Amino acid sequence: FTKQSLTMTVTIKTETDIAHMRVACKFASEVLDFIEPHIRAGISTGELDRMMDDYMVNVQKTISATLGYQPPGYPPYPKSCCISLNDVICHGVPDDEKFLKDGDILNIDITVITPAGYFGDTSRMFIVGEGSIAAKRLCAVTYECMWLGIAQVKEGATLGDVGAAISAHANANGMSVVREYCGHGIGKVFHEEPQVLHYGVKGTGLKLKAGMIFTIEPMINAGKRDLRTMSDGWTVKTKDRSLSAQWEHTILVTPTGYEVLSLSDGYPPLPDFIKTTKC
Repeated sequence: FTKQSLTMTVTIKTETDIAHMRVACKFASEVLDFIEPHIRAGISTGELDRMMDDYMVNVQKTISATLGYQPPGYPPYPKSCCISLNDVICHGVPDDEKFLKDGDILNIDITVITPAGYFGDTSRMFIVGEGSIAAKRLCAVTYECMWLGIAQVKEGATLGDVGAAISAHANANGMSVVREYCGHGIGKVFHEEPQVLHYGVKGTGLKLKAGMIFTIEPMINAGKRDLRTMSDGWTVKTKDRSLSAQWEHTILVTPTGYEVLSLSDGYPPLPDFIKTTKC
């Protein structure tokens, strides 16, 4: 998805929907809390995927939204989460032959479906071992980009406000914003309107209303924004092989601002310069 429409049909969630989405997003975030202690050099991404699937099915009684997911033009996705390593921008497929090593950075993107049929979606960056200065800076700037985008959310603001804040911060730090992928509306459907671009012009695009729920999930490259898709049909990498990072939260627009539905104790603290957060 690469375009926004001012006439898109966006579902305004009911209070019942919102209550269910709080539960769904809490479950998604708890999967990442669960897996964090197991992220270490020597473990395979395939093993991490199996551990998370077992936690969802047998502990939470949720199921993965990605396992078997097949949008038009794609093969069925074969795993229960996406694990994107180093120069992988998104949709990295867990693999029993892909072992983590010291210095790796990885994004784990998890979406659960609750027994009530609601989708909870979030992702988080992890660094194996110490990590390089460049890798830590990329992860930190990307986290700041996400929060600067979130901080724009309020009734009457526009999606252009969100994208403009994200891209300005990335560009000011010498990094680039991936444009081919975006955030999305979510509820009882995995991907729905609106499409949330991570670049844009302030004051343009869809005007936000209370009751909208969508993800903000910028993908930021240390190098150029150009990408290439691998032969599996899913894995997307930076064309120049530079590192890429992504963070994702699911956001509710409220009458007074916003609520971050996918927060948990496992996320880092807010950046110091985020002062207007309501969550």
